[in-house]
Amino acid sequence: MKFEIRSLLVSRVRRYDGRPADGPAPYDIRDELVETARVRANKGLVGDRYFGSRFTFAAMSMIAAEKIEQLERDLAGEGLFPAANTPFDPALARRNLVTHGLDVDALARTTFTLDAGHGPIRFRSMTPANPCAWLNTVYASGAHQAMRGHAGIRCEPLDDGQLSVGPARIVDIRPIPPEELTRRIRSAPTS
Repeated sequence: MKFEIRSLLVSRVRRYDGRPADGPAPYDIRDELVETARVRANKGLVGDRYFGSRFTFAAMSMIAAEKIEQLERDLAGEGLFPAANTPFDPALARRNLVTHGLDVDALARTTFTLDAGHGPIRFRSMTPANPCAWLNTVYASGAHQAMRGHAGIRCEPLDDGQLSVGPARIVDIRPIPPEELTRRIRSAPTS
């Protein structure tokens, strides 16, 4: 199945820290968006803040641009409290990969193979990605609640490789057996 990688985010630091009511510290997201990123098996995107973290099953995150577009349609209309910062930029959700034409949420609890023109890379997604309260600050009031169940996935690369913005393919999508899901997440280090 063909789709498009719209953006790749590689960030050395956590940008949404502290209390959302205080707002994010100023930064330019363009400094963190890249055209190509190196992927390392069981580690994530080279240079990213989660690269080599102890929670390898959550080393990388993905979201579908269509989910942010739907959020904008739901929250930024002509209603009583229209959002001021439109259009909503999907990169502000702070997911490593923003796709278009791919149902990312359906990839939770599966293994799959992506090829962005540099060769296939296998991934394992053990969990969906939960939205955070920062979405209310970044997008509009109500975004956090609206994105529950639609905020993408967390995954672990199983191969080394390279991803690039542009056309890509996904193949070999397979569900992970339930007993494998609980065993792997329970065995993740906690300290």
